[in-house]
Amino acid sequence: MAELAPIQPCLWFDDRAREAMAYYVEVFPDSSIDRIDEYPDESLDEHFRGMSGKVLNGQFTLNGVPFTCLDGGPLFTFNESISFIVACADQAEIDHYWERLSHVPDAEACGWCKDRFGVSWQIIPANMGELTRRPEQIQVMMQQKKIVISELEHA
Repeated sequence: MAELAPIQPCLWFDDRAREAMAYYVEVFPDSSIDRIDEYPDESLDEHFRGMSGKVLNGQFTLNGVPFTCLDGGPLFTFNESISFIVACADQAEIDHYWERLSHVPDAEACGWCKDRFGVSWQIIPANMGELTRRPEQIQVMMQQKKIVISELEHA
């Protein structure tokens, strides 16, 4: 078994961990599904009832960053208190990730979006600090859903 990174996010899915891993590795470059351990046959233990074949431990890499995930059932769900920042080089990169990750229009604000699994992402320019130095820029950013760099530059 490969060593875990010193700090690594773990995503708890109800029962879509395998689907999420496959989706995310298509979205991000330098990505891979590294390992999938499945729950054992449910006949071995009543605690595994209904979990046979689901992901007990999934290890995957997104743009060089290691992640872990699991199918844990509906007990916990994602919310906006945790999000992943995607620092983008330019507007084309922002547009690329926004198109692929934003699936909940009501959750869009200031570069934040939510994907089809309920995971929150911040799709922002790598130089966001420079683009939000003045109050006028911050006001523009607060009105945006997807960040539009040119609007911040001209504010």
